[in-house]
Amino acid sequence: MIIDTHTHLFPESFIADRSALFAHEPEFTLLYKNPKALMAKGDELIEAMDAHGVDIACACGFPWRNPDYTKKNNDYIIDCVNRWPDRLRGLACFDAAWQGAANEALRCIDAGLSGVGELAFYLSGIDDSALEKLTDIMAVLREKGNLPCMIHTNEPVGHAYPGKTPVTLEQIQKLAASFPDNRIILAHWGGGIFFYHIMKKQLKQTLKNVWYDTAASPFLYDPAVYDMAVQAGVGDKVLLGTDFPLLPPDRYYRDLDASGLTKEEKQAVLGDNAAMFYA
Repeated sequence: MIIDTHTHLFPESFIADRSALFAHEPEFTLLYKNPKALMAKGDELIEAMDAHGVDIACACGFPWRNPDYTKKNNDYIIDCVNRWPDRLRGLACFDAAWQGAANEALRCIDAGLSGVGELAFYLSGIDDSALEKLTDIMAVLREKGNLPCMIHTNEPVGHAYPGKTPVTLEQIQKLAASFPDNRIILAHWGGGIFFYHIMKKQLKQTLKNVWYDTAASPFLYDPAVYDMAVQAGVGDKVLLGTDFPLLPPDRYYRDLDASGLTKEEKQAVLGDNAAMFYA
């Protein structure tokens, strides 16, 4: 089974006129002002899944500042999950600073979604204020069966690109330490913090309930990143995430084939590790 844990979907009206959404949405403008930045609907995701042999995909929207946009995008994710219940799972997405965020998480989970994400702090990084805003949301996820929370992270060094946040490894460590009983999925390889599982003290325990998705990996890392994850002892915590429609699944398959992983290790990344969340 192949499970894609990180995809993005938008209602057709959002795609038809994205410029109408730019006002008072600096994060969306940052990522989608360029018309080459792809946006996708549910049927397009299903077509890509069929073309690339993906059995299940988990979809989310965008962390809008506007509550109306938030609810409309989340309702679209709910509709897609209901339309393709055997193929799609969904995450509730919103601006964590919104006072209604925890209630929106509860509403969407009760409507059938599988957790929360991709939450992002594009302009601030995951600072102490962000951790405070996450507190009630994380409580909802624990109360609902310890459902996952996917959070945007990125490597703190290297080239700049739209959506690269001022996050630090120290902030990511503090995030994990602040919510030790929550299941947290760190997008984009967790900014590389998984390398520190090899430290003798602290981080193995701090990161025990943390998973890492591969979203945008072909843009960021050589295929050897998969080998390094296995060597660091986190082969069972790596989840295939394509960031569709950013990249199709076969870009990730090629990197996995170019790595030194065994057949069993590849299958763990492709779906076995994610089965506990979305199968």
